[in-house]
Amino acid sequence: MDSTERPRGPHLEWTVVPSDIGPLLLAATPEGLVRVEFHAAPDRIDKMIDSLVSRLGADARRPAPGQEVLLAEPIRQLKAYFAGSLKRFELPLDWRLSSGFNRQVLQELDRSVPYGAVVGYGELAARVGQPGAAQAVGNAMGSNPLPLVVACHRVVENDGGIGGFGGGVETKRSLLALEGVLPQPLF
Repeated sequence: MDSTERPRGPHLEWTVVPSDIGPLLLAATPEGLVRVEFHAAPDRIDKMIDSLVSRLGADARRPAPGQEVLLAEPIRQLKAYFAGSLKRFELPLDWRLSSGFNRQVLQELDRSVPYGAVVGYGELAARVGQPGAAQAVGNAMGSNPLPLVVACHRVVENDGGIGGFGGGVETKRSLLALEGVLPQPLF
């Protein structure tokens, strides 16, 4: 779809923004932010958008920079987060890309683990009434359609290890350092 055309049916707006951890693909529907994706290199964008269009049954539109409507506030808040002046995202979220246990865990994470704090996979499982489901919590973190905003980088191993991360372990370290959980790297 040409970026100047207005969608007639269900639609999403998308763009790619630079960040301290690399380019991020952002997508929003009229209901709210629906997707944040790491490593939005030009050779990956078409596949990312095609997947969203298929899953949501929506037309995709990329507005010219500065002309975003649905993404204006998410872009502003992400810039503030990376500048260190935003501690909590206050955005409407479209949860359609998550369901069941995964959505329950992600919503609990969003509600209860603030900026600068971490929680263990097992502890988060217990918080949603599923003690012993630490591995399932790890799977929920891996399926998170809204990383950064729903801060899955704040979930760590119960024994103190950093754990995995869809954006890469170094990205997770950088985000935890930004939030003051880990020391900033020397180099």
